[in-house]
Amino acid sequence: MTCLKYCFTLCIFLAVTNCSNNDSLLHVDVYETSANGNKLNKITEFSVGDSLLNVNIFPNKEFQTITGFGGAFTESSAYLLNKLGKENRKKVIDAYFSREGANYSLARTHMNSCDFSLNNYSYTPVEGDKELKHFSIKEDKDDLIPMIKDAMASSEDGFKIFGSPWTAAPWMKDNNKWVGGKLLPEYYDTWALFFSKYADAYKAEGIDIWGFTVENEPLGNGNNWESMHFTAEEQNDFVMNHLGPKLEADGKDELKILGYDQNRDHLKQWVDVMYENEETSKYFDGTAVHWYASTYEIFPEELQYAHKKAPNKLLIQTEACVDSEVPKWQEDTWYWEKRATDWGWDWAPEKDKHLHPKYAPVNRYARDIIGCLNNWVDGWVDWNMVLDRQGGPNWFKNWCVAPIIVDPENDEVYFTPLYYTMSHFSKFIRPNAVIIGLDNQDDSLMITAAKNPDGSIAIVAFNENPEPKEFRLTLQEKSIDVKINGKAIQTIVIPSQK
Repeated sequence: MTCLKYCFTLCIFLAVTNCSNNDSLLHVDVYETSANGNKLNKITEFSVGDSLLNVNIFPNKEFQTITGFGGAFTESSAYLLNKLGKENRKKVIDAYFSREGANYSLARTHMNSCDFSLNNYSYTPVEGDKELKHFSIKEDKDDLIPMIKDAMASSEDGFKIFGSPWTAAPWMKDNNKWVGGKLLPEYYDTWALFFSKYADAYKAEGIDIWGFTVENEPLGNGNNWESMHFTAEEQNDFVMNHLGPKLEADGKDELKILGYDQNRDHLKQWVDVMYENEETSKYFDGTAVHWYASTYEIFPEELQYAHKKAPNKLLIQTEACVDSEVPKWQEDTWYWEKRATDWGWDWAPEKDKHLHPKYAPVNRYARDIIGCLNNWVDGWVDWNMVLDRQGGPNWFKNWCVAPIIVDPENDEVYFTPLYYTMSHFSKFIRPNAVIIGLDNQDDSLMITAAKNPDGSIAIVAFNENPEPKEFRLTLQEKSIDVKINGKAIQTIVIPSQK
């Protein structure tokens, strides 16, 4: 965190090759995270040669408006924070939510339990309670709610939070189990009431809910942990005839409803059903997607298709993580090397194995976020904010990696390179920023650009190659020559030109 606290704040002039006077210089701040040890360090000097790529920024060519970037509040993360000492607990919270830290602006949480809970639980424990007279969020009050409140206290700019259910209580389902099965039609109205009561219960705790996804992974998760299955048509029925009208009747129609909430490879089929016509589209505010269909493929065609199908709706990446891995502790190099594997390495069908090669976790995050932003996605949310050295706690032993890993027994905190990767976007691209046009001549250098509400422009570049790259960044006849290290992410901030 030292580098975040002590980064210089004054703009500097960087030497520009072939510029005749200072009027042609572009004023910038450059921050870099790299395999050679930079961690959001401010770069003040470049040794730039004559071989330059040209990157042109076009601020008047506008695309989607940004909703935000962030991660998920889970019971596991909150439980671990409660086991840390007060100083380290605050250090982690501030790292994610303060202006000096990543300044997260969009967050997710689970409704009822999920695999990253300590056990199975529901807010509706009384069987047959169709009117939910016994609804209670008491399970969230020891860990989850205190973590959210501390994040709110740390965040000067505030953040949006949306809830996602993994499953209804077993008594509402056709298989009477936590895992798999479907919501019984006789409980569709009860389940819609559940969302409304959840918003009320959290508001009573001082937490305003921004919206919901209808169901986490409605196609299921291989019958491993909490899940509840919907087809696209069943989801539409629930939203059109139950959830949407219930929120409307309760004066909560400002709450966002995001459909789907699973991998991008099935996105086309779902948006075709969701946005078939005005009637089916009415209550959907947008579409939610995950990244687990591949360790490298972004599915740009599917994202473009979803945008064209509903250009005025949100398109938010709501979950991503390094899954099926035990975190590497205090080993930064692992996060930059192609050694990680995902669930598909072992379990994907043979026809899909090619989509799941080994990968470098930093590469996957940076490539995916930039690729999403360049294909109409307006929000990108990571999964757990904090996990332990085992990659849990997780009641199903579904170990994963979080950007921050903790050892509560020794009160130690490890900021992995993934934390800094997320910060390159969340810290510098703010809510209501607009993705803008750019011309990049090098396909191996991934770049995206956004114009913030204050008029500043943030350009994020990722160089996956081991060799450095040099490019001339041009904005409205002003230029600067920039060098990015090999295996590095840079955020280049151009102050407002107003």
